[in-house]
Amino acid sequence: MNPNPRQIQLLKILHGTGACSLETLAHELGVTVQTVRRDVQRLAEAHLLVRFHGGARLPNSTIENIAYQQRAQLNAGRKERIAQAIAREIPNDCSLIINIGTTAEAIARALIHHTGLRVITNNMNVAYTLGPQPGCEIILAGGSVRSRDYGIVGEATVEFIRQFRVDVALIGISGIEEDGTLRDYDFREIKVAQAIMQSARAVWLAADASKFHRPAMVRLGELADIDRLFTDAQPPAPFPDLLEAAGVDCMIAS
Repeated sequence: MNPNPRQIQLLKILHGTGACSLETLAHELGVTVQTVRRDVQRLAEAHLLVRFHGGARLPNSTIENIAYQQRAQLNAGRKERIAQAIAREIPNDCSLIINIGTTAEAIARALIHHTGLRVITNNMNVAYTLGPQPGCEIILAGGSVRSRDYGIVGEATVEFIRQFRVDVALIGISGIEEDGTLRDYDFREIKVAQAIMQSARAVWLAADASKFHRPAMVRLGELADIDRLFTDAQPPAPFPDLLEAAGVDCMIAS
């Protein structure tokens, strides 16, 4: 399914709230409840949300992420603001590792005017974005290519990443649970992300506000494993206390 603009906006609302009544969705979208009911039915059939009596909620699956094309459109404005905030903090003449994800791809777009960058990545979309830029050298990891998003994963990728030591690792995440655990869906992707974190002098996590309290099956690490968190809104409780206890610098992209 390719959602229309109204359906994409409906999914964005749910990503901000987690669950919503049909009446509230109709008010937010400026349409009738009957129109929202039809949209919810179609999105539920595509497994992009779950219907309940009088409303809808996100699937909250711990085993499967939202499809890549939908993730690329959801919260796009948030991701762009986060990406711009990160780009402002990245100096020229810097070495980076950028991993898989739609937020990582937004960061790559925000870095196109930097000079003297050396970027290691297991994300072919990042390589495609930064590769033509004269101020950037791209080193693309080897491994198995995931057809759904052109991410490169597997043991060969892990071994490749372990050869390097860079200034900053820029990583994304699918969910941050209320105990501070960082989680994602693909075990192979997690193994690569862990190698990336171990290969950097500083680890920066990019996560929009929808990632807080979002479950996923595989553990990547803890908030204490990162140095800086870039997000688009003040994290909800209990995350401010967890971030302070972990010594993580939290930056809110405006």
